[in-house]
Amino acid sequence: MHKLRTYFLTGFIITAPLVITIYLIWTLIEWVDSWIIPYIPEIYNPDNYLSFHVPGFGLLIALFIITIVGFLTANFIGKSIVSLGERIVGRMPVVRNLYSGLKQIFQTVLSDQSGSFEQVGLLEYPRKGLWAIVFVATETKGEVDDILKAKGKETLSIFLPTTPNPTSGFLLFVPKEDVIILDIGVEDAAKLVISAGLVVPDERQKELQKLADQAQGKDAQEKG
Repeated sequence: MHKLRTYFLTGFIITAPLVITIYLIWTLIEWVDSWIIPYIPEIYNPDNYLSFHVPGFGLLIALFIITIVGFLTANFIGKSIVSLGERIVGRMPVVRNLYSGLKQIFQTVLSDQSGSFEQVGLLEYPRKGLWAIVFVATETKGEVDDILKAKGKETLSIFLPTTPNPTSGFLLFVPKEDVIILDIGVEDAAKLVISAGLVVPDERQKELQKLADQAQGKDAQEKG
């Protein structure tokens, strides 16, 4: 019975993440298809010619349209149209705040040049003696930075995630000396938060990653 229990748990650990991943991907594909396919002309819909449903066709169309929009807005005329649309949206009291906030979020998250959440740290929170994982966004900027510097504080803008959902949490402005920077990646820290401490970053894997990064740096220097 002990061996059977071990075999079951081993199989469950292997199959459960795989099944859940496939289910989430399938659900996303079906959700996008349900939005896009009704707007596709019947002559271009493969479901009208085949005896079975083609999953993901709507997702491909959505990716194609998004790419075309990005291509068109990259030139001068496209930028002018987008600028005109943003000025119109900027005159709408409620919509402008929603649009501006969402745009800043997507630009921050998807920008290749963004340095957001490149470091992970420990913060003594919610009281002395208790420590929490935090994601370091950047050094504090703007009016908040000016006010805190006037008080003699050099602060960091950090995000304190909640368990098991790291997408929600708290934005905190914390003195630099109160944050202990950890030598782990953001993905490993996210796994630690999601698993409530059950999934710990592999030290050997970190060493291998450091060696790989060093090798890539040497190759880049040699090529340069």
